[in-house]
Amino acid sequence: MLTLHLPAFPVLTTERLVLRALRPSDAEPVFAMRSDPRVMHHVSRPLATGLADATALIDLITSMVAANDAVQWAMTRKGDDTLIGLIGFWRIVKEHHLAELGYMLAQEHWGRGLMSEAVEAAVDFGFRTLGFHRIEAVTSPRNAGSIRVLEKGGFVREGHFRENIRVNDVFLDSLHFGRLAGKVRG
Repeated sequence: MLTLHLPAFPVLTTERLVLRALRPSDAEPVFAMRSDPRVMHHVSRPLATGLADATALIDLITSMVAANDAVQWAMTRKGDDTLIGLIGFWRIVKEHHLAELGYMLAQEHWGRGLMSEAVEAAVDFGFRTLGFHRIEAVTSPRNAGSIRVLEKGGFVREGHFRENIRVNDVFLDSLHFGRLAGKVRG
């Protein structure tokens, strides 16, 4: 079984980004993302209705990270510590050496390749440092941007599940992607 032990939270850097630990002070930008219908359009969670929703999410993520059950980063631009997105392994199945990658980015940062950059850093860390054999991701078949990010990141479309997710009393389809450790770049 896979054992995760991170004595210090890993900070990752890319050409334009810093991926750091989520903090209570990130509540306002988290709320701004989670309450934005454009950002949440393809996310199977209800819109945040107040700052308390963002604080609760940060508390949940912090407790999961502390228990070594998740690794979630706040995405920031180099030189500006303001949160612009979230990325990480929110579901880790230790006995199978796999994790599910999830991410979201504030709308004003879309279309610049930032999420592809963050995915590359997170996936590399997952395979090389955490020892995952497989990383999965799930997205909506209508989310062309996320599909492009995953395919650019070396993920393979493995399945289209019909009406397997229920959001606001509506059943929706999902696309499932996977990437194996043997496909690590570099």
